[in-house]
Amino acid sequence: MEIKSVLFICMGNICRSPSAEAVFRHKAKHQFVDVNIDSAGTLGAHKGEKPDPRSQKAGVNRGYDFSGIKARKVSVDDFAKFSLILAMDNDNLKNLLKIAPDEYKYKVKLFLEYGDKYPETEVPDPYYGGSRGFEFVLDLIEDASDGLLAEITK
Repeated sequence: MEIKSVLFICMGNICRSPSAEAVFRHKAKHQFVDVNIDSAGTLGAHKGEKPDPRSQKAGVNRGYDFSGIKARKVSVDDFAKFSLILAMDNDNLKNLLKIAPDEYKYKVKLFLEYGDKYPETEVPDPYYGGSRGFEFVLDLIEDASDGLLAEITK
């Protein structure tokens, strides 16, 4: 399967998935990989909001740019539009599979399937934790982003 576009999904689209969008956009750009990148949430509670300031702070400190990223809810149209739809955890994976049209369910996966440095299978939600949680989220996202880019460019 040729991967031309990737959609990252978490629950509110203010911590994990916008971080994944920013990290993956940065890494793809620096490897000259042309891929459409976006993020969304399975819930629409934060629609139109910028990413959580703690996510932005952790990401900006590592050189990532969150410009133009605003929370939105995933739509049924996204399943046709994107080559891959990557959930941050099993709960969001289940929620995506409930709304995905049958012909597009194969596009929905866990993001950390592409990582290989950590035993985690899910990106934990850092929202209610301390700053170290946001750093660990970035560690996991960077690893999985490298694996995904290797898959795209092979």
